[in-house]
Amino acid sequence: MGDIAGYRRDTDGVHPPLASPGYASTRLRAPCRTPLMIPHTLTEVTGPALGERDFSALDADLTRQHGGEPLGERIIVHGRVLDSNGRPIPHTLVEVWQANAAGRYAHDLDRHPAPLDPNFTGAGRCLTDAEGRYGFVTIRPGAYPWKNHHNAWRPAHIHFSLLGRAFVQRIVTQMYFPGDPLFGQDPIFNSVRDPVARDRMVAAFDLDATEPEWALAYRFDIVLRGREATPFEDPEEDE
Repeated sequence: MGDIAGYRRDTDGVHPPLASPGYASTRLRAPCRTPLMIPHTLTEVTGPALGERDFSALDADLTRQHGGEPLGERIIVHGRVLDSNGRPIPHTLVEVWQANAAGRYAHDLDRHPAPLDPNFTGAGRCLTDAEGRYGFVTIRPGAYPWKNHHNAWRPAHIHFSLLGRAFVQRIVTQMYFPGDPLFGQDPIFNSVRDPVARDRMVAAFDLDATEPEWALAYRFDIVLRGREATPFEDPEEDE
């Protein structure tokens, strides 16, 4: 099969640590031992097979998946998926899920005393086009309380899951909205210690993509790790 190129490991502070002191749930969920670095094989560097025939327009328009219009502010969320060299990643899966305008998820475990919206499930998906572009129509989610600390509220956000050119490139992240007053007290947002990396999770208001008298637009570009050979030698080769 020949040599298989690995992936560059990101520098410290770009991604949140598995155990973040301010995020109470990580005290139980985070592993206590040092993670093992497993060499990449052909399985990890070959891409998933996705087809456009498996998707419909309703998958990307969260406001038309039910019999009526959902409550709340309609928004357009769009952007590009790129590798670390700025090249577009075409035909890759982008999935989103979110709370409704009242800040409640359509999930059995969400007991927040806010109304559910029968016309909003809060989940969507699409494939990027040849230039790496994606787009969703949805409702701006509301903030919601959680029990992490006293008077804790999560800023409005949309969850993203993406697959790049291979399964090991899958990332899960959250998109936030500019100017949210809850940023300063949210331990999940601030678990990304690098302020520059943290700002990349905040979408930009996009007046050009806004549709008059219909929906505001936000741009959220996402960069996945690019495929490149590691500059370090494998210590096992010296044995």
